Amino acid sequence: MENRAEMSVGEISVVRDEDVILARQKVRLQAQEMGFSLLNQTRLVTAVSELARNIVVHAREGRVSVFKAKAGDKTGLKVVFEDNGPGIPDIEKAMEEGFSTVGSMGIGLKGARRLVDEFDIKSFPGKGTTVTITKWL
Repeated sequence: MENRAEMSVGEISVVRDEDVILARQKVRLQAQEMGFSLLNQTRLVTAVSELARNIVVHAREGRVSVFKAKAGDKTGLKVVFEDNGPGIPDIEKAMEEGFSTVGSMGIGLKGARRLVDEFDIKSFPGKGTTVTITKWL
């Protein structure tokens, strides 16, 4: 088992679209400071945008927590999205390309997973959803 460590670098309450922008800015600034390439900054910020927007659309409120992560000799950014919304009854279905409950293009979850190195989702109907992503330098 590799040794992992995390250090919190911020938390954003997400209730409206402006909060999604704040989460994007926080992650981009941290990624720049850590030396992520422009391409990987864009990948990470796009995933953050999709996942934070899901909080606004599906749960109405939640939070985004940002951490510097270390695992062995790897350093990166870990971002956790938490809400107490309706939850996702069928995660496998929700991860399918084109699946949407709100008439969108349905690229959010699956698209976000493709943009990062690690992606974990836990959801309990009626209790909420937690998505954790990590992008390594």
